[in-house]
Amino acid sequence: MRYLAEPFALGALRRGRAIEQFLGPAGSPEHPGVRYVEVVPVSTHYEIFLHTLEDVGHETFADLVEFPPLDPDNEEEEFGLLLATRDDPHAALETAEEATGAVRGKWVNAGLAQDEYHDYLSAGRPRKTDPHGHPWPPFPS
Repeated sequence: MRYLAEPFALGALRRGRAIEQFLGPAGSPEHPGVRYVEVVPVSTHYEIFLHTLEDVGHETFADLVEFPPLDPDNEEEEFGLLLATRDDPHAALETAEEATGAVRGKWVNAGLAQDEYHDYLSAGRPRKTDPHGHPWPPFPS
């Protein structure tokens, strides 16, 4: 099973393990990109990062952490945009979901968002819905 049920997502965070979620396309057809959100345990708190990356992947290259930022001139996005910091893992999940449109039942362990990206590639990079027919989360405001 790829997705983490809420107790497992919270448990991963409490054990110091990051979780993430692929959010779909970003940018424009002329300059395509993808987005994913990450919740990272750091010492006594949890940081929420939004990664907006240039879509340079293909069937044999889907490692999102290796993709360059969609806007290379924005130094804040070089390693992801820090959206918020929370003291509690549940609050971190809620904040990440409110800020990015992430869905509670679609969190995965760190490094597995690339599997979601691979599904996106296999489906032909759909712009309106994910490979399962669900609408992509809206861009944050």
